[in-house]
This record gives sequence, C-alpha cells and structure tokens, in this order.
Amino acid sequence: MKKSLREKADQIIRESLGAVMPDRAVEKALENFQGCGGRTVLVAAGKAAWQMAAAAVRVLGQVDDGIVITKYDHVKGEIPGVECREAGHPVPDENSFFATEKALEKVSGLTEKDTVLFLLSGGGSALFEKPLIPGEELQDITRQLLACGADIVEMNTIRKRLSGVKGGRFALACMPARVNAIVLSDILGDPLDMIASGPAYPDTSTCQQADAIIEKYHLNLSKKAQALMQEETPKELANVTTQITGSVRELCEAAGKAASALGYEPVLLTDELCCEAREAGSMLASILRTHAKDGKRLCYIAGGETVVHLTGKGKGGRNQELALAAAPGIAGIPNACVFSVGSDGTDGPTDAAGGYVDGDTLDRLKEKNLDVFTVLSNNDAYTALGAAGGLIITGPTGTNVNDVAVALLG
Repeated sequence: MKKSLREKADQIIRESLGAVMPDRAVEKALENFQGCGGRTVLVAAGKAAWQMAAAAVRVLGQVDDGIVITKYDHVKGEIPGVECREAGHPVPDENSFFATEKALEKVSGLTEKDTVLFLLSGGGSALFEKPLIPGEELQDITRQLLACGADIVEMNTIRKRLSGVKGGRFALACMPARVNAIVLSDILGDPLDMIASGPAYPDTSTCQQADAIIEKYHLNLSKKAQALMQEETPKELANVTTQITGSVRELCEAAGKAASALGYEPVLLTDELCCEAREAGSMLASILRTHAKDGKRLCYIAGGETVVHLTGKGKGGRNQELALAAAPGIAGIPNACVFSVGSDGTDGPTDAAGGYVDGDTLDRLKEKNLDVFTVLSNNDAYTALGAAGGLIITGPTGTNVNDVAVALLG
C-alpha cells in the first residue's frame, strides 16, 4: 500500500527516535565500569533519567542506593534499589527541590572507596535543583529567561550561579567519593559544563558573562541574586570522570537513513540550528519552493534547538512554531511537508512532541478561520495545528538529544 506523506513523516520520526534511545549508549559506557571497592550510589537526573537508570541497573545487576529525578509522566515503572521521583520542567518546582535534597542525602557521608554513578540528560537544569535564593524567585527568573528568548547556554550561565548543585557543586558534595558521570547531550557542540548546567563538571562561564546576560535581557534580580552572580563557580574538580554519549548529529543521521529507505535523497543542512523557530520554518519552506520543480525526491534535515520569543499567551512550543511558520511557504506545493519534533517527546508545556504541515495545511486553517500570522504572534501553534491535524504526539520517549526538523519534497 502506498504511504501517505504524513505516514512517511511518522515513519521517519519513529525510526529517528528509535536510533537515539539511551539504552545501548549507557550499556556501552558501562562495559568497563569498575567501582572503587565500596558502595555504588546511582543518581540520574533529566528527561531521560529513568531510561538511563533502568539500563544501568540491568548492566550492573544492582546498586547500593539510587534516585531518579525526571519530568512528570516520565517514570515508566520501578527500578530495583532506586527511588523514582518526578518534578517540574521547564520551570523547577517544590518536587524538584525535594528530590534534589534526597539525592544530596544519598551522597553525603561517602568515602573515597565509594562511587557515585551520575547519569545526566537534558532537562536536568530544572529537575535537579537546590536554590540558593527563594524557590519562587528562582522560578520567576527561569520564566524571565524563557520569555526573553535566551539560548540554553545563556540560561544555564545564570542558573548555575543561583544553585547549590549546578556548576560543579554536586561533584563537590560527593567528595571524597568518585563521580562517574555519563552524559546524554542536548546542547549544540556538547559543552559538558552547560548540559543540565554541569552539576559534575568544572564551570567555564564567568561572572562577567553572567553580568552581560543580565544586562542584555534586562533581567529583574533581587539583591541576593545579584550578589550570587559575583561568586565564582568551581573551576577544577579532581573526583570526576565523564563520558558523553548520544547527540543531535546521530538523530539527524538516523532521519536521513530513514528518508533514504523511503526513496528520498537526504541533505543535512545543519546539526547546529539555533535561530528563531519561525525563521527556521520559513527557511525550510523557502528551500522547498526553490526546488519544487526539480523533479527530485529530496529530504532536507536540520537538527539543533531553536528559540521562541513569547509575544502572546497561547499554547505551543518551538517545534510547533517552526512547523506552523512553514505552512504559508509550502501552500499549494504537492508532495511537500515540513515537520519538527523534540527527541524527548515533549515540546513546550504541551503533550505534543512537535508539529507537521503540508501543502494543504494553510487551506485547512482558513476553513477554521485561523490566520497563521495571528496565531504565531499569540504563540498559539498548538491550537492551530490541532485544528489542522498537524500535532505530532509520541509521549515521553526516554531520550533527549535536541530537535530535528525535516522538509520532504517530491
């Protein structure tokens, strides 16, 4: 049976996500794992924490103690010897703070013969948190950073200075125990001090950089928070070994392989996409318009993490905005579609992983009396895509290696 364009998109999404699940990566990272002769305590934080911890316990057989801290609805069952807790993302909440205190309790009083197996993935900045200011103010600062369009490096430069576990401070809390960190990257270029704000890695950012970000976005900080911006984070850590596994490049390569199997010629545009979401969508639509009459079956791939400036009060996420912004540009082009998906299965504060549009989407929206540009100005892509049948819903995937946007033609 001939597949529809949407079915092809769904197949590419499914096979791409399947290729970047953390299970095999964690298993490989632990092939030569050796403790120091004492206890092994597992701490896993991030959107992929449950999946990583489950894989680790399968490999090791057991751990002496452990905790998983992940996003709501991301725990998929019990893990022997490991406490599983869910918390807030992208804004930390009381459950984030409580679970992090539990983790600190588990690593306190360890000796140099003990090992902390620290499994870290994207989302850890919100989920793994011990605020040095009132929790309400930390939440407010996080919302300010999200609303102004700060990128992930800028956000984490600020957040790690307001935290008792970020910027290498968790590794200090584990001393004298050894920390064996396995990191699933969700940041372009894999900067270890920025992934989940680097709880177990020396911080390369400076107070001067933090001050520049505050000035750039006119952030409103209390005197206490301003004072913390002037306190430097740890620049050296002697008790940590780090392995990085999984990346957005693997996600893009998997998308290309899946598209090739469907008869498309894959073209990797970038695996470091970092512009406005709606600009990326418009760019992909422009590329499809340019090649619409070439007579070729083409697949353009862009991986990375876009940003959204909040100008309205609607519902959506960066992947949904990217897709919706492409709809006007590909209107009327047969066999053309653009879709974008977050590898973790969530996109903004919604149950969708991303969005899909094709040459007919604009007409379907007009039938519903929805104007794309009005919708985008209100950041309400979720509502519009829902009306046009363009929401991509995968549920929590168990991995987190940025986003992938795909444009199919022909």
